Amino acid sequence: MRYVFWSGFAVFLLDQLSKYYVVHMLRLDEPGVSPIDVWSPFLEFRMAWNRGVNFGLFADFDMRWVLVGVAFVISAAVLYWLRKPRGSKWVYIAGGVLIGGALGNVVDRIFYGAVADFLNMSCCGISNPYAFNIADVAIFIGAIGIAFLADDGQPKPRKKKA
Repeated sequence: MRYVFWSGFAVFLLDQLSKYYVVHMLRLDEPGVSPIDVWSPFLEFRMAWNRGVNFGLFADFDMRWVLVGVAFVISAAVLYWLRKPRGSKWVYIAGGVLIGGALGNVVDRIFYGAVADFLNMSCCGISNPYAFNIADVAIFIGAIGIAFLADDGQPKPRKKKA
């Protein structure tokens, strides 16, 4: 479980530090602040406060505490599922990455009332209207890692010798 803890802690810390930098040092959340080109035309910092689920779905409803609860339930379920052997250390790292990302977004919802999204990627003349953050990337990577790397927990059948 130390892989879960340390990978989750690293993602959580990286996510919160990046959001602190963007919100409090770059002050990207202040009205009238233009997006910042990081790697034009592919990546820019563009502030968006997400009160809903992904891509702002259900943003018109006050889902703050529901989404905080859902994130805690999912994190607890992943931890419970990882209590048994599930394969290599990479499964546990993926679980920690997912949990660290989920808890990073929980902190935003508790302190800001919304998730601080600031990464915007566009390419080839297509302007992407959506923003995301490091926690969102971590949740996606962690879920994919768990899905593709985990064993079912059952012992593998032995091959018969010929």
